[in-house]
Amino acid sequence: IIAIFTTIICVLLGYPIAYAIATGPEKSKMFWILMITLPTWINMLVRTYAWVGILQDDGLLNSFLGLFGIGPFKMMYTTFAVVLGMVYNFIPFMILQIHTSLAKMDKSLLEAASDLGANRVQSFLRVTLPLSLPGVLSGITLVFLPAVSSFFIPKLLGGGQYVLIGNVIETQFLTSGDWNFGSAISLIMAVIIMISMYLTRKVDTDPAANGRGE
Repeated sequence: IIAIFTTIICVLLGYPIAYAIATGPEKSKMFWILMITLPTWINMLVRTYAWVGILQDDGLLNSFLGLFGIGPFKMMYTTFAVVLGMVYNFIPFMILQIHTSLAKMDKSLLEAASDLGANRVQSFLRVTLPLSLPGVLSGITLVFLPAVSSFFIPKLLGGGQYVLIGNVIETQFLTSGDWNFGSAISLIMAVIIMISMYLTRKVDTDPAANGRGE
């Protein structure tokens, strides 16, 4: 459930951001892409530890809210903290995949839709959205699978209260000593990842063909 929420939030936030970058001025595209990818240059564990300092009871966020007489709020070791940490770590993958699909789109199709009388909303729903679906599906794959198999984000931000598949694998290897069961779960996850990658490649056909419904 946490992985599903994370994926949905990444789609809802990532699509508008990717669309704004793809349709924005050419000069600023590289800057915004750099701003999105820049946090990924830092180790994910370090980034998650930074959220511990932000969300704890005497952390940066509660201190900021205290300036306005708000709070303090209990944020650490909650579902909110776990989902926030996952969205922050994984949303760049969603944005970049959707942006790639939008950037590859043939702009003449939008001009043709406009010439045929379609307004901006109709052009988006009938042209842009269908052509960007391969990027959305790729983004969902790159967000959901790492989210469901994550183990240190729920441990650090959730206090061990939330058990994802990654936590189960870690427990089997490091605590229970049941390497056979841990290996079996890992193998199942690897097979699921390969199947997802195969299906994503099947969907990611020629954008122009998708736009014509072929």
